[in-house]
Parts: sequence; structure tokens; C-alpha cells
Amino acid sequence: MTEASTRRADVGREHGLELYEQMLLIRRFEEKAAELYQLGKIRGFLHLYIGEEAVGVGAMRAFRPEDSIVTTYRDHGHALARGIPPEVLMAEMFGKATGCSRGRGGSMHFFDVSRRFYGGYAIVGGGMPVATGIALADKKLGREGRITACFFGDGAVAEGEFHETMNLASLWKLPILFLCENNYFAMGTALEMEQAETDITAKAKSYRIPAEAVDGMDVIAVEQATRSAADKVRAGAGPQLLELRTYRFRGHSMADPELYREKAEVEPWKERDPLVTFPELLQDLELATAEDLHRIESVVTAKLNDAVRFAEESPWEPAEDLEKDLSGDQA
Repeated sequence: MTEASTRRADVGREHGLELYEQMLLIRRFEEKAAELYQLGKIRGFLHLYIGEEAVGVGAMRAFRPEDSIVTTYRDHGHALARGIPPEVLMAEMFGKATGCSRGRGGSMHFFDVSRRFYGGYAIVGGGMPVATGIALADKKLGREGRITACFFGDGAVAEGEFHETMNLASLWKLPILFLCENNYFAMGTALEMEQAETDITAKAKSYRIPAEAVDGMDVIAVEQATRSAADKVRAGAGPQLLELRTYRFRGHSMADPELYREKAEVEPWKERDPLVTFPELLQDLELATAEDLHRIESVVTAKLNDAVRFAEESPWEPAEDLEKDLSGDQA
């Protein structure tokens, strides 16, 4: 991020501090989740958003409460940025009944109908047809001004769902914004080793979908680009795509030994860590003081302590409810 780009955005003190607090909450939430996973408090799969916070926070600022959000298994950052309370998300990862999916979904299946947050999909590319269906329903029902945001990773570009949804969304001029979080690795496979065309915007344009590449380490650039693209979708211009170029600092999941990349490759990206560059920039622009940053750190720490306490103290789902919501005849 450059000083010039931030000045162009006319970011004010309150706005800047809000963005920083949201990104810091995601970072500390993920760090705490990793710690609790190692202690056996969280089980199953766990995919961390560390390094990608600027994408989730910047993009989510452009969406309204009536918009629909569909995302991937790396969904913690999106859920927090959408406003789902951290204690509810932590309880979900603990498998508790107070979780956003009543403890049945876990880390990869966050869900909140009240916030129109429709997953959390564990299958690569699996949320894309769902998002396209929601956008089609909105168009058929005449819900003007309402759009669907569909987040997916660069690995999903190799899936048939990507091409099918791009084609249908373009053909039907659906009110959907595709957001590709390009972190350059599909699990352990580098983008250039699996895609002959590594420019994902070119793939969207082949379906006549306007597309733009954005610096995903710059929260202001992400917010500006997302708001601009969302406005076009709302105005009836049809689907748009943003390729948000970012980088995950941790492995694909907690089970990933990261044998496919050298530490030297990660370090240059860490120099662009939005949790370092953005607060430095706020201070350079005299929009924040060291005391402000310390206060925000304290607020975030308190929120996470409360979230863990809530998850620890929450009840398990009663055994007699385990077959609840199943369709068909019950044994």
C-alpha cells in the first residue's frame, strides 16, 4: 500500500481504525484457533486466514445487509468481517450447541441466515453454483439492488463449477460479484504449475465478464475496487470479477507441513503484511497514535478471551437431538 493510494481513498481516522480493528480481530482469532487446535479443543480441519485479512475486511465493507455472501472453507475472516460474533464462531469450532451451525458444521461450515451468510463450503468451488442460484433467484423475484458475493480461491479455477457458473452468470446477466482470493497455491500446487493461463481476469473476460486484478494486501484498494464493482452489479451491468492477489502466511491447513515452498518465498510477502503496513501508514498520516493501536489490541484481546470462555462454558447438543433435521423416515 502506498501513502498516495490511501490519501486518494480519503480514509478518515474512524474509518481507518475500524479497518485495523477488524483485521486485527481476524488475525488474533486465527492465532487463538491454531493454539486451541494444538490443545485438542478444536478438531477436524482448520484453514487459517492469516495474511489475507485485507481481502475479507476490505471487500465486506462494500456489501449491504440484504446482500448474500457465499464463501469457502477458509471462512473465518469473512464471517468475522460480516459481523458474526467471535464467540458464536468459536463455539461452532468447539462443536457446541451455541455455535452458528449448532456445532454441526465446524470450522468449514459457518452459516448465519440472519446475516445472509450462506457458508462455508468444504468442496473446492462448491459454493459457486449455490451463489449463482441465489443471484438467479434475486433476479427472477425482482429484488433490485440486491447482489450476491461469491468468494473462492485460485484452486477453484481448475474446477468445472468455475467455468459453468461464469458462463451462466454471463449468459443470464446475473447480479453476482465473483471474488477470487488468489493466494497462488491450490493446497500445495503453485498456480503456475496447474494453469496455462495464470491471469484469472483473462479467464473471466473470456466469458465476457468484466474483471480487474487488485492488490489483496492493501485493504483500501480492496475496499475501493469491491465497492466500484458492486455498484456496477447493482446497477444492472451483470456479473463482475475481482482477482484479489494475496498470500497465506500459514499452510493450507493445520495438517500441512508446507514442503512445497521455501521460507524465503514467504518472507517478501510478510513484508507487505497488512497488519504491519496499514497501522504504520495510519500513524504516518497522523490518523492513529501508538496509544490508539494499543487500545485496539486490548479490545481485541478482551473479545477473544470472552469468545473462548463462551465456547468453553457452552453446552453440547443433547444426544436426543442428534437426528433432528434429518429428512426421511426415522429408525
